[in-house]
Amino acid sequence: MAKGYVIVTELIKDPAGMAEYGKAAGKAMAAGVKVLAVDTKFEVLEGEWPATQTVVLEFESPEAARAWYESAEYQAAIPLRQAAADCNAVIVNGL
Repeated sequence: MAKGYVIVTELIKDPAGMAEYGKAAGKAMAAGVKVLAVDTKFEVLEGEWPATQTVVLEFESPEAARAWYESAEYQAAIPLRQAAADCNAVIVNGL
């Protein structure tokens, strides 16, 4: 089965708010989430990257990624992230 990846770009405006989000999101990441990257010093190769932080998460499948995103625990954390940063998030299917 193909892995699923969640990629989140965050243009952070409130670092303290992001710290609160991190605490809340950490509870939702206990099961089945592998953090592959959290980077604030990435190298843009093409175009523009409207973020100050990029996050890459790995899951056993795209369905597991969707289940995590839609979980009650993570849904409770999302408003904290959205209040502290302009965000984009996608699920990418692995090969």
